[in-house]
Amino acid sequence: MTISGESLKATSQKKSSKNKIFIEIRRDWCKGCGICVAFCPKKVLELDEHEKSSISNPEACTQCGFCELHCPDMAIELILIQEGTK
Repeated sequence: MTISGESLKATSQKKSSKNKIFIEIRRDWCKGCGICVAFCPKKVLELDEHEKSSISNPEACTQCGFCELHCPDMAIELILIQEGTK
């Protein structure tokens, strides 16, 4: 996981796929409502000490997209990285 400016970034890969998902959280857009944390079935996200969404367990991500879909601030983006691309 890396922190770039006000964004958190992490990569997740399903065991059955060679494609990876790049998880990006724009912390400056996040208001800390916790909806993404509540909807994540694998507890990949948590609220940090600043009450902002944080990636705590990227390996557990199933790439379901619930966090991205339910974030009212559009602060979370899942980006598909296909095999053979950088």
